[in-house]
Amino acid sequence: MYGNHVPFITGNILWMLAAILAMQEASSCPKECACNPKSKVVDCRGRGLYDIPRKLQMDTLELYLQNNRIRGLGSLAFRETPLLRVLSLANNSITMVSANSFQGLRSLLVLDLANNSIREVDRRLFSATRALTELNLSYNSIGSLPAALTENLRNLTWLSLRHNRLQKLDRMPLESLPKLQVLFLHSNPWKCDCQLISLKLWLETFLFKGGIIDEIRCAQPEDLKERDLRNIPYELFHSCLTTSYNYLFANIHHLDAEHKLLRSHAHFHGHGEGGGGAEGRVECEPRQRPRPVNLRHAIATVAITGVVCGVVCLMMLGAAVYGCAYAAVMARYQRELKKAEQAAPPGGRGGGAEEKEPLESSLP
Repeated sequence: MYGNHVPFITGNILWMLAAILAMQEASSCPKECACNPKSKVVDCRGRGLYDIPRKLQMDTLELYLQNNRIRGLGSLAFRETPLLRVLSLANNSITMVSANSFQGLRSLLVLDLANNSIREVDRRLFSATRALTELNLSYNSIGSLPAALTENLRNLTWLSLRHNRLQKLDRMPLESLPKLQVLFLHSNPWKCDCQLISLKLWLETFLFKGGIIDEIRCAQPEDLKERDLRNIPYELFHSCLTTSYNYLFANIHHLDAEHKLLRSHAHFHGHGEGGGGAEGRVECEPRQRPRPVNLRHAIATVAITGVVCGVVCLMMLGAAVYGCAYAAVMARYQRELKKAEQAAPPGGRGGGAEEKEPLESSLP
């Protein structure tokens, strides 16, 4: 009788043990970390970690790994946590970051890589983090940014590059950030030469649109050392006016894009006010402050005016030379004709016509 129940009881016990093990596995948390199952936050700060902890929950939303000893991020380093929204790796010893380290993190909003030893940033590094809004790369050793680095960061609103080794910064990575509102560039060894004028021009447009930036103090050349790039007058870049026009007009298409944006904005508001009544009306916007005279416009106007004036002067000079030559030939012709008439006998007037032909052939 009891023998018939033994397999049944044994099976139930095994099933219960498997369920308990599965539950423990499902609710596991790395021993080096503290996990909050309700908020989906994993805190691994200051635990002396050399690598990303394993057995993280797939539904983890925030992962904090500051103040550890992590030296590198390999490919698919966060494949166990595809739903991450906040990731902090600040104050580690990271020197190497694989191009695919953040692959799969499509929901990531905040990424903090400050206080590491990163020297190079692969242009594909943020190709999968299209939702990113805040990126902190400050206090590293980054010497340059690839032009295509920010192509997939169109939602980025906050960027910090302070305390790196940037001497110049091309406009292309910044132009790919249409929603950028805050930019920190302080404490870089900026070389304030002709190549930095494009950045200065972009910063003026950025500030005009309401953006926030900090100081950009020059480290070179010596006569501009410690001066803020934003406050340096264009007259001090006079050598660039004759040797580096490509930098002066580098981002002139910004004006076109901005003009089209303003026109579409006005068109949208016009339709909204005309067809929507009280609901379609938008709040009155504050009057924009007068825009300062743009150096690009001034130089373009002067250049075009100079070209036109030069062409007109050349045409006038050519006409004057031709007129003088024609007058000289005609005067000579008249003199020769008069001499011929005086030398001819009274009845031989017909000879003048014969002498006139070679003189006319000398006319231009």
